[in-house]
Amino acid sequence: MGTLGRAIYTVGKWIRGTGQAMDRLGSTIQGGLRVEEQLSRHRTIMNIFEKEPRVHKDVFVAPSAAVIGDVEIGHGSSIWYGSILRGDVNSIHIGSGSNIQDNSLVHVAKANISGKVLPTIIGNNVTIGHSAVLHACTVEDEAFVGMGATLLDGVVVEKHSMVGAGSLVKQNTRIPSGEVWVGNPAKFLRKLTEEEIAFISQSATNYINLAQVHAAENSKTFDEIELEKMLRKKYAHKDEEYDSMLGVVREIPPELILPDNILPNKAQKAVAH
Repeated sequence: MGTLGRAIYTVGKWIRGTGQAMDRLGSTIQGGLRVEEQLSRHRTIMNIFEKEPRVHKDVFVAPSAAVIGDVEIGHGSSIWYGSILRGDVNSIHIGSGSNIQDNSLVHVAKANISGKVLPTIIGNNVTIGHSAVLHACTVEDEAFVGMGATLLDGVVVEKHSMVGAGSLVKQNTRIPSGEVWVGNPAKFLRKLTEEEIAFISQSATNYINLAQVHAAENSKTFDEIELEKMLRKKYAHKDEEYDSMLGVVREIPPELILPDNILPNKAQKAVAH
């Protein structure tokens, strides 16, 4: 940082300090009537060193998730609540339409027992279940990693294969296409059925749709949220059978109609009214 940069930084520090002092003074004057808001230092997308995440504009990253460093995420993918993607000592690449579900951890390796420098690569339309741990491994297109599973360094999960919930896949294991592996350590269980392979693809599609709903909800303003709360309270005790007897037809506000991919039957019924 040059002389000019240091001067600008110092001035900025003074201004911020003045603002904090004024806030404390104002709170003191307001006394017991004051409302204090705690500032969260959590950053959803964060650089580290010179490494900067590259996240497609339509990716949903939940507010409590963390995408750090050399991480690339393709369009239509979603990173869910509490998940951490840490690309500090190597890179993470996630393709299109994949979902990293709640409380999952994705990390990389700079060095390990085998001496390999390994990134983590996740393909297209992949489902990573809740609380899974992926470390310096590769998950190919349209594969499925179950809840709580752990994939260690050098693991390769091939296309259209599945790792069962809670399984531990040892270092440098390759899971062939079309197979289900489970256990600790994970071992071959059986071949995937055609229905299960179709389910993997459908799971990714479901999460693409669901991510759009969560993104919309997270972008709502305080006033929009308060309006919905008021409307839900107003319509909470509506008895459709009683209304039918009275010949009353009530219009459901559009704000309360859930998207088709959440409760399709209910949504269609509401629109029909």
